Amino acid sequence: MDYQQEISKTSARVSARREREELLHGGSPPPAAAAGLSRRDQYAKEANHLHSSHMLVDEQISIAMEAREHLSSQRQTFKRMQTRFNDIANRFPMLNSLIYRINSRKRRDSLILGLVVAVCTFLLLFYAFH
Repeated sequence: MDYQQEISKTSARVSARREREELLHGGSPPPAAAAGLSRRDQYAKEANHLHSSHMLVDEQISIAMEAREHLSSQRQTFKRMQTRFNDIANRFPMLNSLIYRINSRKRRDSLILGLVVAVCTFLLLFYAFH
């Protein structure tokens, strides 16, 4: 009886492992066994896969470098704009005070908005847990 249980457990494990392998390989036998490829053909196929992977990585790196160049050019543009705005603000003190008032109102509005969000979050948590 013990041997019978052991055999059933082992066969269940083996069938589960086979099902898992079939799921991982898409239900077909491994490509090398299916095509009957020699080791040399398998190595050539693997080398082709590696080469295509390297090409894709090189392409992604070039895209990242282009994005970096665009970001740095945008940063330079924004720096130039900031210096122009600072020059204009220094030339016309009235504009400087106007910009200061706008920034102070913006800070005040963001503070009020933050407090409202915090209070609403607190009330929601209070309501949810009580």
